[in-house]
Amino acid sequence: MALLIDGGRIPPRWAEKKGLPSVSNGRYDSGTEGVRIALVNNMPDAALEETEMQFMELLDAASGDIPVRLKLYSLPRIPRGDRGEEHLGSFYSSIGDLWNARFDAVIVTGTEPRQPDLREEPYWSAMADVLDWAERNTVSAVLSCLAAHAGVLHSDGIRRHPLNDKHFGVFESARVCDHELTRHATRTMRFPHSRWNEVREDSLTSCGYAVLTKSAQAGVDLFVKRKKKSLFVHFQGHPEYGARTLLKEYRRDIKRFLRQERETYPTMPHGYFDAAAAKLLTEFRETALAHPREDQLVFFPEAIAVEALQNTWQSSAIYVYRNWLQYVLSRKAETSRFAAATASYAQVQRKRSAVS
Repeated sequence: MALLIDGGRIPPRWAEKKGLPSVSNGRYDSGTEGVRIALVNNMPDAALEETEMQFMELLDAASGDIPVRLKLYSLPRIPRGDRGEEHLGSFYSSIGDLWNARFDAVIVTGTEPRQPDLREEPYWSAMADVLDWAERNTVSAVLSCLAAHAGVLHSDGIRRHPLNDKHFGVFESARVCDHELTRHATRTMRFPHSRWNEVREDSLTSCGYAVLTKSAQAGVDLFVKRKKKSLFVHFQGHPEYGARTLLKEYRRDIKRFLRQERETYPTMPHGYFDAAAAKLLTEFRETALAHPREDQLVFFPEAIAVEALQNTWQSSAIYVYRNWLQYVLSRKAETSRFAAATASYAQVQRKRSAVS
């Protein structure tokens, strides 16, 4: 079942990939309503379009025969350039539209943090509003990376902790709790991580969160908690990442080092490159450290590194998101049946009152 983009115009990269017209007709081809999802994409301009593509591709692959309609939003007060503002203006709806719209679920991405305390970020108030709205108005909410940290801070006052080095790469996670979201998944799964901070297991479990997957190297990965009407699903990692995403981030961080925008040379992503690519990248690192100039990037062995890259986490990501979509659809159906039964009972009671 094809993923449908709501809101009028379809982002050009997705339209081109799927052979779609640039304007959506706003209607399903199927008679069933399916699942309506709001994607609140808060990534900075450099990753804005790439992130929307990653979530569209993952939802499209995971949906199976479930119709999924997606509408795009972004938080205000995130620093944007002209290109980012133009893209948002063309393909995204105002966050104010969210409050009166009807959605079954929401996905909220993170963004690059600028403050040690997330509550000091300029977009914090809007983020808190989205989280509060999701508790009352969705069946489930997915919070990705920094958004997961914001969610537990807002709801339970759980602070994130800085790491000595970036958790960066593809890590094996063990399935440590049976749950609908991990049903039929393998006992061990792989997910990418890219973060300088973490929330810790003891803080989460003491506040009622259930940890579903965790890694010996990267810590807690996937955890959940019901908040009012909604099941909140938190990822410290990035199952939506494409095969080349970590390579792009690695090259970006190397560029920042060569431009003296960061003090240390970035750590190579864990569990990502094969031995041949890792050897070349280690040799490049030695040259870059000896001659730290931006023009060294012309010798970065990107083409060779790309050849061996594989999306080794895709099957795990599809399993979890397919289970999530099925969860949302089943809970939505239960709510509809309950509402119908309640309305029928009320109607019977009114008739009895009228007769008496």
